[in-house]
Amino acid sequence: MGTFSPSPFYTPEIQKFCEEQIYQPTMDAMKAEGRDFVGILFVGLMMTQDGPKVLEYNARFGDPEAQVVLPRMKNDIIDVMEACIDGKLDQVDLQFEDNAAVCVVLASDGYPEHYEKGKKITFLKDFASEDGYYAFHAGTKLTEDGLVTNGGRVLGITAKGATLKEARKNAYKATEWVTFDNKYMRNDIGKAIDEI
Repeated sequence: MGTFSPSPFYTPEIQKFCEEQIYQPTMDAMKAEGRDFVGILFVGLMMTQDGPKVLEYNARFGDPEAQVVLPRMKNDIIDVMEACIDGKLDQVDLQFEDNAAVCVVLASDGYPEHYEKGKKITFLKDFASEDGYYAFHAGTKLTEDGLVTNGGRVLGITAKGATLKEARKNAYKATEWVTFDNKYMRNDIGKAIDEI
């Protein structure tokens, strides 16, 4: 229902543990089976008292996770993908802006179980004209009557800020720029940030 980047909980110690105990062993196991992995491997983690645990693997970008990482990335994503294909990813210096981003998912009330589709979506502001603000479409459909809801997770509203607190404030402000009947969102995305 929402994400933020960077995570203050993903410390250098946690990153080192994940690289040594999760990421590299995963790649090694796939290689041992004769299936070298090339591309995007999204590893969904949960922090526990016993350290990070893998919830899921996806051979694609996670959404809305990517919606807070990619806007901060300085590199051209095409160059990164081509480096993957060419086996030269180790030669790419991934760089990110020194800021933060927060994404709040606008969903249809009743998601994930029962929700109605076909609700007209109105944008009160043009996201393209607002620097650092993004509206990622997920469950939308363009009809003769305009844009309507067509899924449970309708839009990912992302905003950047100098800090996580500022990005959170900006993202929630931007959720007010979109209206549709049965619009639902969580109001606690990144709330733990305020306590740090």
